[in-house]
Amino acid sequence: MEGKTKDIILLFVLLAILTPLLIYPSYLSLKPFNYKNTISDWIFISANVVFFSIFLLFIPFRKKVSRKASSVYVAFVVALFAEMFGIPLTMYFFSYAIGENNIFSLEFLLAPVVGQTLFYNIYHYIIFYASKVIIEIGLLLVVFGWKQIYNGQKAGKLVTNGIYRYMRNPQYLGFLFVTGGLLLQWPSIFTVILWPILAVMYIKLSKKEERDVEAEFGDEFRKYKNSVPSFWPRIRSRSPSPQ
Repeated sequence: MEGKTKDIILLFVLLAILTPLLIYPSYLSLKPFNYKNTISDWIFISANVVFFSIFLLFIPFRKKVSRKASSVYVAFVVALFAEMFGIPLTMYFFSYAIGENNIFSLEFLLAPVVGQTLFYNIYHYIIFYASKVIIEIGLLLVVFGWKQIYNGQKAGKLVTNGIYRYMRNPQYLGFLFVTGGLLLQWPSIFTVILWPILAVMYIKLSKKEERDVEAEFGDEFRKYKNSVPSFWPRIRSRSPSPQ
């Protein structure tokens, strides 16, 4: 019971910290577009890249394949914020290809189809808030996944409790949620290409790491693996009793 209370307190603390930090850059993306590429713009871009990259500290870097996935994640974040607040490459592409200079991200292709007013309402009142919620869920998965792994490693046990009762790879799902939420908010040509690559890399990475865990814990892990899904959570978990 004490552990659950600490988790609830941690959850509220993280929500209190993350929510305003996520709202601010998202709010700026709703303002009129004015690409001046000033020093302050690039400082702001760098701050966002550092913020989202910090969460990589919550996963191990023991394996080369893990570092590759992390590099693609950072590349995704850099490409997104550099285009959102720095160099609008997607806009330049459509300006050159079809002579349209108001396509700041791929979502703007919907404007001529549904109308400017409807598109404005969809983007500002649905996409904006939905993307923020998805990103925040992803960050919470990363942090809480790390917390349980850290405690499990100290005890030398296979982690099957907490969030790991519902999925085997909450941290990797968290990073896919973070990048997926960012992609929903500002899809560009580069991020649309990078996200599927990142998803495949995390899936492959999870399978490789699970082979190592299976070699260490044997039947205990195989029983856990057969009971708990890899990424998408099963609400009514059939996992073995928490350790």
